[in-house]
Amino acid sequence: MREADSISIIIPILNEVDNLNRLIPFLAALEANVITEILVVDGGSTDNSSAIASEHGATVIQSSICSRAAQLNAGAKVAKGSILYFIHADSLPLKSLAEDILGAINSGYRAGCFSYDFESRHPMLKINSWFTQFNGIFSGGGDQTLFIKHSFFKELGGYDEKFSIMEDFEFVKRIKKVTQFKLIKKPIKVSDRKYQTNSWLTIQWANLIAMIAFRLGVKPERIKTLYYNRLK
Repeated sequence: MREADSISIIIPILNEVDNLNRLIPFLAALEANVITEILVVDGGSTDNSSAIASEHGATVIQSSICSRAAQLNAGAKVAKGSILYFIHADSLPLKSLAEDILGAINSGYRAGCFSYDFESRHPMLKINSWFTQFNGIFSGGGDQTLFIKHSFFKELGGYDEKFSIMEDFEFVKRIKKVTQFKLIKKPIKVSDRKYQTNSWLTIQWANLIAMIAFRLGVKPERIKTLYYNRLK
């Protein structure tokens, strides 16, 4: 590990008490002194998510905009680490998180993500997660988390806040235009909660429509409408 290496973990939230009660203690217990801070960016929770995050030792940032792109940028703006790691509150990374990220960064990569497995034995979700080991046009979604050198994040201008969905794919697309993108084939755990209110087929159809619209250059607000109109 190089002396300057340090990781800031950034978690965007909106009403995530249960998930924060699991994720932050897990992160705090990692034996990795390179993780210098856990930043939780609250987009206006109406439960006690912010209080719970603070109780577990995270630094809470209040965002006036409830949008993942804006919240992620807000976290990056105050982050002190030389490496940023963005993760959703309903995900659970590996205990080797810091080692894996530093290994990629110290090998010359400036950004990357992980593959994932769903916390479900549903056979169709197993198929979904199998595809996350491939570094193609569908890789880099927010569920795969993202690590990136802080200086590189600033160079790219961060997330595009015009996107209220697909902000992750838009950012990774820009990353891949200028550098190699590392996909670490060690699966983190991802919640299946969105599949609990919509069928597998419904979500795949919504995802496909959103991705096609994004690739065709459809305006961000229109992509959002196309996506949510297909969900319950």
